[in-house]
Amino acid sequence: MHKMMVPLKRYAQFSGRASRSEFWWFQLFIVIVSIPLYVLGFIAGYTESQMLALASTGLSVVMWLAVIVPMIAVTVRRLHDSDRSGWWYLLMLVPFAGLVVLVFMLLPGTEGDNRFGSPVPHI
Repeated sequence: MHKMMVPLKRYAQFSGRASRSEFWWFQLFIVIVSIPLYVLGFIAGYTESQMLALASTGLSVVMWLAVIVPMIAVTVRRLHDSDRSGWWYLLMLVPFAGLVVLVFMLLPGTEGDNRFGSPVPHI
């Protein structure tokens, strides 16, 4: 659980590097938090409950507003770990080009120091 919260502690830190495990543990945290909200929304649609739909939508919006900046920051730091500029993240705005960023997230980081600093010690 501690590994999942590291990006929240480094909330808007876009400098430095993030290991693969830091990035993927945070993605897992987002999925774990999102699933109950999506299930709640599904139940709201199935039962046609407007109150439940409103609660589900409201909680989802709050959750995404809370994690959007840490998600962008950890992705930029992960790009830094592979010695790439954070501007590569803008490829996510181009349809299907976001797959390139996904491949960068899967690749190991550079060994030793790079222009973005020292490697992150494994937690």
